[in-house]
Amino acid sequence: MLAHVPYPASRYPVEVMVQRSQDFFSLMNQRRSVRFISPEPVPRQVIDNVIRTAGTAPSGAHTEPWTFVVVSDPEVKHQIRLVVEEEEEVNYRQRMGDKWVSDLQRLRTNWVKQYLDVAPYLVLIFKQTYGIVAGGQKRTHYYNEISVSISCGLLLAALQNAGLVTVTTTPLNCGPQLRLLLGRPANEKLLMLLPVGYPAPDATVPDLTRKPLDDIMVHL
Repeated sequence: MLAHVPYPASRYPVEVMVQRSQDFFSLMNQRRSVRFISPEPVPRQVIDNVIRTAGTAPSGAHTEPWTFVVVSDPEVKHQIRLVVEEEEEVNYRQRMGDKWVSDLQRLRTNWVKQYLDVAPYLVLIFKQTYGIVAGGQKRTHYYNEISVSISCGLLLAALQNAGLVTVTTTPLNCGPQLRLLLGRPANEKLLMLLPVGYPAPDATVPDLTRKPLDDIMVHL
């Protein structure tokens, strides 16, 4: 049994709450999926801090079933790109189907992932499908995919807060090869791959709009 300790709550005046919530929304509303990333170096301490932030996510029974593999070595990044592009070309040409490919055309995406070489960091997020405790026994990781997905959301927010960009990628059929390439154990499965860096000076993004509040919230 874990002891309970006092919760250090922060309570703000209403007007401060409203302003803080509006400021945070304004910051996050600027977040976009950016595929044009600068090779300019990013301080390692910033990356460490955004990973720490992702690690504050809630998880089933506090199992914390995530592993964040941060890759900056150019050769390893290139090997990752080769794996991803080989599988992504098959995805686009065969696995995804005409409807999916057609829906992506307006975003001008394809299987060429130059940012995997260019971005100063690649962050590969693995979900631990189970844990290993002393003696080699398996430990159940409840709701591991949901837990890790929540941590990815916090990671995206932390990157935006730090002035960095990324594009969320979930390359089909790449997980096993990338797990072996990175030397990860059998209980880990790739959930997401994020190239991370500053936006390139000439970066562009699709001219998209977001749904209004009334389309995404039901208040009873």
